[in-house]
Order: sequence, then C-alpha cells, then structure tokens
Amino acid sequence: MKTLAGAFALAAMLAVAAFAADTKFEISYPKSATAGPITGRVYVMISRDAKTEPRLQVGRVGIPFYGRDIQKLAPGAAAVVDATDLGTPVESLTDIPAGDYYVQAFVNIYSEFKRADGHTVYMHDDQWEGQHWNRSPGNLYSSVKQMHLDPAKGYKIAIACDQVIPPVVTPPDTEWVKSFKIQSPMLTKFWGRPIYLGATVLLPRDYATSTLEYPVLYEQGHFSLNPPLRFTASGKGEELNLYNEWIKDNFPRMIVVTFQHPNPYFDDSYAVNSVNVGPYGDALLQELIPEIENRFRAIRKPWARLLSGGSTGGWEALALQIFHPDFFGGAWGYCPDSVDFNDVEGINVYEDKNAFYKEIGWRKTPTINSREINGQVRQTSEQRNHFELVNGTRGRSGEQIDIWSAVFGPLGEDGYFEQLFDKTNGTMHPGVAKYWKENFDLRYYLEKNWSTVGPKLVDRLKVYVGDADNFYLNNGVHRLQDWMKTTENPHYEGYFVYGAMKGHCYSGPENSADRLKQMAEHILAKMPAGTVAEWWKN
Repeated sequence: MKTLAGAFALAAMLAVAAFAADTKFEISYPKSATAGPITGRVYVMISRDAKTEPRLQVGRVGIPFYGRDIQKLAPGAAAVVDATDLGTPVESLTDIPAGDYYVQAFVNIYSEFKRADGHTVYMHDDQWEGQHWNRSPGNLYSSVKQMHLDPAKGYKIAIACDQVIPPVVTPPDTEWVKSFKIQSPMLTKFWGRPIYLGATVLLPRDYATSTLEYPVLYEQGHFSLNPPLRFTASGKGEELNLYNEWIKDNFPRMIVVTFQHPNPYFDDSYAVNSVNVGPYGDALLQELIPEIENRFRAIRKPWARLLSGGSTGGWEALALQIFHPDFFGGAWGYCPDSVDFNDVEGINVYEDKNAFYKEIGWRKTPTINSREINGQVRQTSEQRNHFELVNGTRGRSGEQIDIWSAVFGPLGEDGYFEQLFDKTNGTMHPGVAKYWKENFDLRYYLEKNWSTVGPKLVDRLKVYVGDADNFYLNNGVHRLQDWMKTTENPHYEGYFVYGAMKGHCYSGPENSADRLKQMAEHILAKMPAGTVAEWWKN
C-alpha cells in the first residue's frame, strides 16, 4: 500500500509539472533598453483592471504577481515564469481563474557588490528611489497587455520589457527646505560600490537673515525626498496649521532634518551598525550629522539634538537615543517597530517553533501578521512572508521582515543574512533568534546595561502607540513599559501614551506644531544654566 501511495504521489507531481510547463510567460528585453547581460529577477503581474499599471498595484494586499531569479540573461533571450514559480496572493499561475486580465512583465536589475568582508553578492543598487524595484530608475518593464488566460488550456506568452524607468527628479530647494547628498566613505568601503547618504532640511523663520544657531530635530522614517513634517505652504488641515505656526515670530525656531539612507536591502538602514547592511550607525553620526552641522547653523550639543519618528522611524529614534545617550538629548518614538522581540508582527522570536503558526494544545493556529482596527485579520505571517519571497529571494525583497533579518541577524555563509526562519515553511532557527536578542532587542539591551545607560536616559524616552496597532506593535511597547516600571538606580518608568482603538501609526493627541513646542520646552529644561535660548521668543 505504501508503494502504491508513493506511486500515486509521484504521478501527481509529474502531472503538475507537465501542466505547469504548458502555462508560462517568456520574458525578454531588447538591446535598445539595456546592453545586458542582466542578473536579477523577472516578474509577471496580473490585474483585473488597468486604472494604474499592474507594477504599481503590487503590495502586501495587492494583485497577483510571480517572480524568478535570472543570471546573465542576454538581450533577446527569454526568462521563463511558469506555474512552478511561487506567486502571491495566488500561489500558482494554475490557480488564476480563466478570464480576461491586464498583464505586465518586469525586469529588476541586480548589481555586483564585492564587499569588504570578502563576500560577493548580487542585489539591487538603489537609485535614490528608496529600494522599490517596481519604480527604480534603470529597471525595465513592458507595456500593459490585455489578454485571456485559461490555465485549463495552458498558454505560452512572450512579453518584451522594452521600457526603462527614468531617473528620479529631486525636488528643488526652496526658501524653507534644502537638501543634499554625499557619498559615504565608510559605506562605500563596506559595499565595494558607491553608497550615498542624504538629508532634507527644514529651516526656521528668518534663518537666512540671522546668525543664530538652532536646536535640531532629527525626524526618522522611511526614505522620502519630501520636506520634513510634510511641511508645505499650500497644504490643508494639519499641514496648513504647521505652516501657519512655523512662520509666527513667537514659534520656537528649530531645524528639522530627515535622513536618506537607502541600502541594497531596504529603503532605510535602521540607523545602526550591522554585519549585513554595514556601518550605518557610524556613518550617520560621524559623516552625515557632522556634514549637516557644518552646512547649517546647528547647536552642536547633545541637549540640542532631539529625535522623533514613527514605525521604522520610531524604532530608530529610540535606538539612536538608547545606543548613543551622550550624543542625543531625547527621543519621541511613535508606534515603534518591535522594541521587544517576544512579538515581531505576531511572531514570538524566542518561543515559537514555527513563524507561520502557533501550537495550542493539539491545534496549529495561523500566526496573524496584521489586523484591522476592529480585530479582523488582514494578513497571516505565511502570506506576508511569501509576499516577500516573491519580491526577492535571499532577503532581496526590499520589504520589512527581510530588513529586520538583515539588520538584526548574523551574516550567512553565502554573504546574505542568516534567516531567522525558513520563509517557505516557517521553521524557526533558535541560534539566529539568540543573535537578535543579544544585539538588537531594545528592552533586553536596557535590562543588561541599565546601570550605565539608565542614568543618561532619565526623562529622555517618550513612546506613543495605538492599542489596536495594525501590526501588534503595542505588545512590545507594553513589555518595555512593564519592565521600566521595575527599574532601579535609577528608577525611571519612561513616558508612555496609548491611543484607545487607534491603529498604526498613533503619535499622540497633539498636532505637529504642539509637539514641537513640547520639544522646545524639553530643550529649555535641559540647557545648561546661564544658556540663553535666542531661538525662541516665547
């Protein structure tokens, strides 16, 4: 019976493989698009509508798409995407119902990085778009084609990617907002290719006509070339209110800065040193911030350097303050990414045996990655990770869990990061979990080092989160607060604000202008005795 069952299973597998071979796309590119050959990844995207290009409909809860890695694909040669390739949210091309669809193909080009650690890796080199392959300059895409797909009959469809995404246009400087970009010697050395850092700077009223120096708020967050705090003179609501307050004579005059630090893994480095991503913590503090303070009249004192940010930026703001308490003077962290790895978007890094489900008695319950504010499931952990896997193998998705693994995890033997868990089946790797804990679990770091860092952090950590955060980030914040209530020598409980039934990313009841006034009051309280705050005519 076992032999017969095995034969049936093998026959079924062969039937699926044969069927898959008849359902495929052949993707190519002409020499007029790029000289090639290309190492990278090709995609096919399938949409029910053409309101926007299918490549721009890809997302966590977006349209079906499928991908396959390519090596040295020559112009005119075809790369195949078929039913053996994993897709998301529909896993196989054979599961796309028969019908008429809008289809688009895409080629994501990788570059060779000969890193300083001796490893050679192939990854997408950010083109100042923030590590988004579907809109990165130089990548190739096809026109959108309407076609009938019927997996029952099979199909073989050739698509040429003959269009090239143009370069990013950087917004011009204005009276209020300036920007610059520099090549980082540290990061260029690490990656073996030119790597850049940038900053966008919001200036206070009368900056051009004064000689004053100003405190600086370093606003952390995902890659953006837009003005800090969404500052604009033509906005509405919150944006208009900030502008109207900013230009008042009695409003605190501060400089607000956002960083640009995209890398081959993500749109953001998490502002720390990492064996996989590189010495971004050092580069920001030793290269970028000194450049900012040289170009603009900043007060070069810890009490005059504040941090804020939401989500990724919330974690960065807290991490920079915690890891560099002598350099910064206070952090406002909104809906921060997991500050305690007992809950990382539903995954308990330390206790779960599988990232895709919980073992509850005899049952295996899917781990929920994200939810709606009313508690309904948005996405499971398996769905979320398969989405990243379709975007890119070896952590090259440009997505959230992969960058956590790259930043928080150890270096793998192949030069890419060692995985916390297998993204195909969810099996956890406890040794990697231990590395995460010892190096980047913020609550655990504080517990280990409280006797030395605690005295420097009193009155400098302020955390805000919604109690219905869509990614369960409130759970880690609660664990951090619970521990801080037990601190001794010094006893400092931090400052925590929870928004009832508020999702991601809750930043408290105040608007931006009121929060800046709170920050200014904080600076006044921390200035050395006798210091005159000429920057605030309050």
